[in-house]
Amino acid sequence: MKRAFSLAIALLLAAAAHAQALEVPYLTGRVVDNAEILKPDTRRQLTELLRVHEERTTNQIAVLTLPTLAGESVEDFAVRVFEQWKLGRKGKDNGVLLVVAPQDRRMRIEVGYGLEGRLTDAAAARIIRNVMTPRFKNGDFDGGVLQGAGAIAAHLEGGATTEPAAPAPEEKSEFMPAPDMAFHEKILFGAFIFGIIGLFTFIGIVTPGMGWFLYFFLIPFWAMFPIAIFGSAITFYILIAYLVGFPLAKLLVSSTGTYRRALKDIKRKGHATIGGFTVGGGSSSAGGSSWSSSSSGGFSGGGGSSGGGGASGSW
Repeated sequence: MKRAFSLAIALLLAAAAHAQALEVPYLTGRVVDNAEILKPDTRRQLTELLRVHEERTTNQIAVLTLPTLAGESVEDFAVRVFEQWKLGRKGKDNGVLLVVAPQDRRMRIEVGYGLEGRLTDAAAARIIRNVMTPRFKNGDFDGGVLQGAGAIAAHLEGGATTEPAAPAPEEKSEFMPAPDMAFHEKILFGAFIFGIIGLFTFIGIVTPGMGWFLYFFLIPFWAMFPIAIFGSAITFYILIAYLVGFPLAKLLVSSTGTYRRALKDIKRKGHATIGGFTVGGGSSSAGGSSWSSSSSGGFSGGGGSSGGGGASGSW
């Protein structure tokens, strides 16, 4: 009985530890900056650098930043990310993952099986020690990550690994849209983005109850998506307009008879119909149907794997 009780406790503890394991982020592009430590220009330069390297060599290099490892070791977490993202070509296993967790002051270069002979543990450690750590100590995350990724790519291409030349920064005004998109692409992208967040903004304004949840939920979308069309300066004013305009519009709409009737219907029936949308119970639908959307940065792993090779560091 005592042994069975101990086994049950051990299983419960293992299940709790598994439930609390840090979730692997979605692979949305070559650079996944969940810690938000990189400037938009840096992310664009990194993406272009890694894209060109993959075209030259077929090696897949990805960068992941996250605020904290939540107590997990950077080595274990990097292996889990690598396994889920499957970086590198299947059969070649030529992927590399660069992980940075600023709150824990930890980083790691995880190397796929197929590149362990070229990007050895010692070489990865030198890049961390000589290229990334000094910059991180000075608070220069942009320079540390950009130069570190450049050093990895340069080493794999047979070049120097101590001070790789970073791509020249693009000269553009803050008030201009991103230059790597054609005009018609900006129009199409803008229609897509503003159509989606505009629709949900409208639903939030006219819907009793869940409207304020949507108000706060949409703030990061209004703060980030317009940058690809208008640049950061204009996006700032768009965000201010949303933060102020939504509550004012909500206040005006809440005084209308349609809004009050919808509120009564939700209280009595649990749902109401507003402009063709059936709302209530924390959900919304149009004509009884539902929809979902997702986005991708056009980058995905090719089926590669890692055996734990690489190096870790701190600053």
